[in-house]
Amino acid sequence: MVSCVRMGAYSIGIDLGGTNLRAAAIDKDGQMLGKISGSTPVAEGPEPVVADMARSVEKLREQFGRAHLAGIGAGVPGNIDMAEGVIVGWGNMPIFNGYPMRDELSKRLDAKVILENDANAAALGEKWMGAGRGVDDLVLMTLGTGIGGGIIVGGRILHGHVGMAGELGHITISPNGNPCGCGNRGCLEKHASATAISAMARLLGLGHDLSAEQVYELAAKGNDRAREIFKVMGEALGIALADLINIFNFPLYLLGGGVVASWEFFAPAMLAEIERRSFTYRSTLKTAPTRIEAAQLGSNAGLYGAACLPLQDVRP
Repeated sequence: MVSCVRMGAYSIGIDLGGTNLRAAAIDKDGQMLGKISGSTPVAEGPEPVVADMARSVEKLREQFGRAHLAGIGAGVPGNIDMAEGVIVGWGNMPIFNGYPMRDELSKRLDAKVILENDANAAALGEKWMGAGRGVDDLVLMTLGTGIGGGIIVGGRILHGHVGMAGELGHITISPNGNPCGCGNRGCLEKHASATAISAMARLLGLGHDLSAEQVYELAAKGNDRAREIFKVMGEALGIALADLINIFNFPLYLLGGGVVASWEFFAPAMLAEIERRSFTYRSTLKTAPTRIEAAQLGSNAGLYGAACLPLQDVRP
């Protein structure tokens, strides 16, 4: 079992989003000592963003002491070249692709920085201090504007051959389904994300600009078309999760992100689909049930995971 314990009283985790930047000092026992949140000019390119990241770390480092800092971890969107510390696939912000973010941040701070994909960091956070405590093998699927994911094996993030493992949003769940920006058709992301929920609401005449939250509110009021949207979403999630269960046979599969608030409407169809499609799931129901649960840390999962990276007692 790999735990987040190492010399040093605390570490700093950074969570970079599409518009926002957050950083937190977290001690080796998982207590959040302090947090900084704010917007950052991502659209202006990497230099001002890295400057903001460095300033946030400096504030926390000055507050909690340099001598006891174990290290710095940063969760960022996109695919990461783990060896080079470079973002190689941030689809919405290609201006960051190829930028040596890890080394630039490390140079500004005169400290080692570990760069990680944000969904992977969230999965590690849930393993350390969230719903995955005590579980060494799990999958986290994040349901937001798109769908991301992270896979934990033996307490560590599974990166794959070039760091692109865990692209769960691009599992094919419908061979001739909706076209996706990745070049595929029928990706899970096009059928079960917040964006997909809004698109289905538009197609069903519920409204042209409804958010996933507004569709949920309609479902809560008994709107049949809104409830049908979540049923379709649940079926799509069930197909993907059944595949993952059949492949990994892990004890725990977590769903995170804002769309999870609609659990009561999509979970029944999701669980029914999993049971129908996964022999592995059915076989373990009575002896060692496979757990399908909501994540616990919410938006803080990435911060905990990023902070955990330098605290892990062994790194490859």
